[in-house]
Amino acid sequence: MWQGALICIAALLLQAEAFYLPGVAPRDYKQGEEVKVKVVQLSSTKTQLPYEYYLLDFCKPADDPSVQAENLGEVLQGHRILLSPYKMAMRTNASEQIACRKKYTAEQLKEFKKFIAEEYRVNMICDNLPLAVKVEDPEGVTQLKYEKGYALGMKGAKMAADQDEPLYINNHLRFKILYHNEDDESLGSRIVGFEVEPFSIKHEYEGTWDDKSPPKLKTWVGEDANARRPEFLSADQEEVIWTYDVHWVESSIKWASRWDTYLYMADDQIHWFSILNSLMIVLFLAGLVAMIIMRTLHNDFRRYEQMEASEEEAQEETGWKLVHGDVFRPPMAAGWLSVLVGTGVQVFLSTIILLIFALLGFLSPANRGALLSAMCFLFVFMGIFGGYTASRLYKMFKLTSWKKNTINTAVLFPATLFVIFFILNLIIWGERSSGAVPFGTLFALLCMWFGISVPLCFLGSYFGFRAKAIEHPVRTNQIPRQVPQQAWYMQPAVSVLIGGILPFGAVFVELFFILSSLWLHQVYYIFGFLFIVFMILIITCAEITIVMCYFQLCSEDYHWWWRSYLTSGSCALYLFLYSIFYYVTRLELTRVTSGILFFGYMFIISIAFFVFTGAIGFYSCFFFVRKIYGSVKVD
Repeated sequence: MWQGALICIAALLLQAEAFYLPGVAPRDYKQGEEVKVKVVQLSSTKTQLPYEYYLLDFCKPADDPSVQAENLGEVLQGHRILLSPYKMAMRTNASEQIACRKKYTAEQLKEFKKFIAEEYRVNMICDNLPLAVKVEDPEGVTQLKYEKGYALGMKGAKMAADQDEPLYINNHLRFKILYHNEDDESLGSRIVGFEVEPFSIKHEYEGTWDDKSPPKLKTWVGEDANARRPEFLSADQEEVIWTYDVHWVESSIKWASRWDTYLYMADDQIHWFSILNSLMIVLFLAGLVAMIIMRTLHNDFRRYEQMEASEEEAQEETGWKLVHGDVFRPPMAAGWLSVLVGTGVQVFLSTIILLIFALLGFLSPANRGALLSAMCFLFVFMGIFGGYTASRLYKMFKLTSWKKNTINTAVLFPATLFVIFFILNLIIWGERSSGAVPFGTLFALLCMWFGISVPLCFLGSYFGFRAKAIEHPVRTNQIPRQVPQQAWYMQPAVSVLIGGILPFGAVFVELFFILSSLWLHQVYYIFGFLFIVFMILIITCAEITIVMCYFQLCSEDYHWWWRSYLTSGSCALYLFLYSIFYYVTRLELTRVTSGILFFGYMFIISIAFFVFTGAIGFYSCFFFVRKIYGSVKVD
């Protein structure tokens, strides 16, 4: 679920096939060589709370199932990689294998029932491939689509209205492992698929049970399905026998393409509709901007240079020129504006670089946790640009408390996110979830923040204050001009809310897929589409902010600094409102804490979205205003 915090905002260029520039090196297995299967976590879309696999009393391997090496991204996502009890050997089929027999107490059975009722799934990996279950349509025709992990159990039909819903546990697993032989078979085989088919079987045997030499079981998957009884969890349950089969199937899929099936998206037409919808909005706004710049402004410049019109006509037709003496007057709370713009630049640069790396294949899903780890490191290293941007604007506003400005830039946004994140982490920790970030990792994040990001922010501020101050094309009057009464649609609140609709409208279709990957545990890897949508978002934010700024200046309202930031940044409000709609229509969370976590992480994403889209709008207006007022001569 932690992939949530992230992401907040990412995007893409032509659809990416399975193209791996770096990633995990292929491993060749000899005939009969041991293949280790590892368990990752128990996860559910109903709770959004992952749990460690051995929190429930499953069969354990003979070796110590200690936690495997993890990176920062895996820890933040709640992954705890452990060894499983399932033994496999390359290209060696095994049937009727017994993992163990477990006798459970009433309390342990209650835990299993709770997890089955909340639709938890068991996630495993083999040779770095996630365990998947093939999804079939209602007609029974298998589609090229998989779900990650298998269901821990299933719900049965009630026999009577006053009875509880019966719950069955999937205690038998039929593993299907696909392998591919390279041209030189002496090198061995490579694993290219890891599938499972779960079953619930009430195993029967004669005599007494001996763990060292277990008796032969009477019932298996291969027998008549009607003769099998499912393993029903009841209050007087005595034991559960865990079993599995292993079937190796040769495949034509090559190792470089083994993730294609997992990443397959059957909704390409919807993605292209999203792109076309966004492009129509961009073209519409581009037409407005072109009309303003190529026609209206051109006519304004021509009339002004000819000086043929009367003063009243000039005031009526070129109202934006009448505020030339106030348009560059520093706004209220100019220091905080510079801080927010600097932070927005930091988030924007880290996001665009992250997308470029993902587009090139450096952050493939084979590198578990790489996306989240890269996001954290990029953000802290981009602190130098955030500090430089904030200091340049701060100096332009002729403010002097540069140390205070730098500290605010380095601390305000990360501290806000860290406090929210820490509170949510305490909630997860209270639920005993493996998604809770250890305090050691939190301390490491603080060290990255204060050890890398803050010093780089001060370094960027140093260069920013050393640089020559930005000079405006026109002088600012000593006495502020009175702003005339504005029409209702040009009121700040109205124009800001209107300005955020179109940028959000350009990306909301793709946003559905992003939220599904975050909260429905789907794999999202179409970075080509995402990069295109991201660029469209940038263009749309810039265009709508320029249009609204021009209308504002024509109304002789020169308070454009904050409004330019808020106009494009307001699309974050629509993002959060859309998350509420998504929560109501798509999610079926069963716990109150799950809802708190959802809105907490979506609030973090919305804040990040606000600061970087606001920075885009601010700089678009800044360059636009400097351009138009630098193109006329003012006495």
